[in-house]
Amino acid sequence: MSGENARAARRGAVAPTLAVLAALLAVGVPPAAAAPAASTAIVVSDDAGNTLRLARPARRIVSLAPHITETLYAAGVGERVVGSVDYADYPEAAKRLPRVGGYSRLDAEAVLALKPDLVVGWQSGNAPAQIERLRALGIPVFLSQPNHIEDVASALERFGELGGEPVAGHAAATQFRERLAALRARYGERPKVRTFYQIWKQPLMTIGGRQIISDAIRLCGGDNIFAALDTMAPTVTVEGVLAANPEAIVASGMDAARPEWLDDWRRWPSLTAVARDNLFFVPPELIQRHTPRLLDGAERLCQALETARSRRR
Repeated sequence: MSGENARAARRGAVAPTLAVLAALLAVGVPPAAAAPAASTAIVVSDDAGNTLRLARPARRIVSLAPHITETLYAAGVGERVVGSVDYADYPEAAKRLPRVGGYSRLDAEAVLALKPDLVVGWQSGNAPAQIERLRALGIPVFLSQPNHIEDVASALERFGELGGEPVAGHAAATQFRERLAALRARYGERPKVRTFYQIWKQPLMTIGGRQIISDAIRLCGGDNIFAALDTMAPTVTVEGVLAANPEAIVASGMDAARPEWLDDWRRWPSLTAVARDNLFFVPPELIQRHTPRLLDGAERLCQALETARSRRR
């Protein structure tokens, strides 16, 4: 891995050697006024189809991905989170949590030392062998994998239930769904904008149709030019992009700064996106993290595609 790619991987961005988008990292929800009694049993199905049974709501939760940590806080159970992974940096309280390694390289001993009664893992991001090791140690594991925007609301509800704050989780989910519906009503039926979403330069990487960002493009009335690809984060060619001739190019990069390589497309002035100056940037923490803040990123994306529509001759 090159120095540039290694730095990006450490920041939680998508590195060229990863098969799927990395989690880059919610609207805070106040705790419910009253939690269920400690003896209340919890039965919840996770995104891998497993049924998780807890004798009582979890009080010591370890999160295995930055976006999971953020969503746990948004669901009102942040006070129950006792550990997380590197680069879990939102909300502010998450920065102070003990670390148990990175999402792709966990320290099982560090997890065990925190004495969790629940671990929330990332199905496509955590290594299956590491998850099975935690289960072998007798730790209950809930696997999360939100592939659609609506799945974030479901995660909020289930996280709230698992942590004994179902009222807070439901309130956060309701707020999320209402905002999502408003965005869909405003932009969903707008004229289509053929869109290329770039997550990396070398190799040139984009998103397939099953990836949650492709879902955001659809929400905004966009048309992902590589939606037919089944891979979450496929590698494509410059020639393929030029042949598809997108009307808009959207990039994320690895931090809050607009990536310089977005302007590399200006080498092809005949490209529609270049000719109309439709080269847009959305901060990765708002669009590449499966959290309630995804709607902040989606709103920026929708505004960018609306700008592209306004520039049609």
